[in-house]
Amino acid sequence: MRTSYQYKLRPNKQQIIQLEQWLSMLRSQYNYLLSDRFNWYEFNRCSVNACPLVCHIPILRDNPNYHTQQNALPQLKKDRPWYAAIHSQVLQNVVKRVELTFERFLKGDSNGKRSGRPRFKSSSQYSTFTYSQMKPDCISNNTIALPKFGKVKIILHRQIPDGFKIKTCSLTRKADGYYATFSLEDKTVPTIKPNFNADKIVGIDLGLKEFFTDSNGLAVPIPQHYRNAQKRLKVVQKNVSRAKKGSNRRNKAVKKLGKQHKKVTDKRRDFHFKTANTLLKNFDVVVHEDLNVKSLSRTRLAKSVHDAGWSSFISILSNKAENAGLLVIGVNPYSTSQDCSKCGEKVSKKLHERWHDCKNCGCSLDRDHNAAINILNRAEGHPVLKAQRFLSNSRIS
Repeated sequence: MRTSYQYKLRPNKQQIIQLEQWLSMLRSQYNYLLSDRFNWYEFNRCSVNACPLVCHIPILRDNPNYHTQQNALPQLKKDRPWYAAIHSQVLQNVVKRVELTFERFLKGDSNGKRSGRPRFKSSSQYSTFTYSQMKPDCISNNTIALPKFGKVKIILHRQIPDGFKIKTCSLTRKADGYYATFSLEDKTVPTIKPNFNADKIVGIDLGLKEFFTDSNGLAVPIPQHYRNAQKRLKVVQKNVSRAKKGSNRRNKAVKKLGKQHKKVTDKRRDFHFKTANTLLKNFDVVVHEDLNVKSLSRTRLAKSVHDAGWSSFISILSNKAENAGLLVIGVNPYSTSQDCSKCGEKVSKKLHERWHDCKNCGCSLDRDHNAAINILNRAEGHPVLKAQRFLSNSRIS
């Protein structure tokens, strides 16, 4: 099992200068390797169905790949000795990042979905470098020992759990400082509980009026962190717009704006974690709608959808459930608000109609509560729940 923990760093002034130098050099190397890939791509391709009458055929060169670009790193340190100050694993990780980016552009990911043309990174866009290996005792006395960098103060607000080993360490520059993100591994695999309590299965309907309403009728209010911070963000954004580009005043305003946006993000993420913890403490199985958030974010409700952060919440909920041996199930969201949860009859409702009244069976309840019950009912065919039901019946008999 893999998980990640993030801690804030407290580097001194000299270490901050060194961090910025490393990021600048790594960004230059990233852009150089990416341009090398583009040069090969442009000079070694031609259209299949067309060829100009007069053309110059260049000398074809081998495709630069991960191994060839990695093998060129020793020569880089000879030509540019200042790169020798950077740890070799950090430089190798830059090559790996270029490889992944370019492969997704040409071939796509595991699902065959291609990404857009990779872009060259500016100084503000390249903010992370990674050590692919770390010693088990790299953290001691609130300091972390980074190879070829030195010891940096770290705020250990929580201890690394027993049984987990540090696999990688990524240093990231954010609006309010520098952070270290550890990728942790525990070879033991958590197993799903062999028996679920029938009273501890709940369905949740995600919404914009309430963050979610569960099948028991409990509604969790939506905090709307971004909308509440808009007034302050507007003032700071004006300061950025009025300042001259490239001036110190503008740079300070940009940093201040970044901090304000990070506050909103941190508040939203804290709410997601606390809400997920509350759900998993009270229930063994959580059933939710498998929403297409990407499509919803292109509608007129885009700001509210992004402010709610449904995808982030479901991701956090799923990860926490997996670590605890619990179960999170996604079901088809089609017509959950229109179908009656008692008789199954379709009761058409517009978006502003917030109450469900079924003339067929007389069911009358809140629209979101009705949808949550439908979501819970649609999970009955899940293989794990079927197996659990079979085990329960066999014990009774």
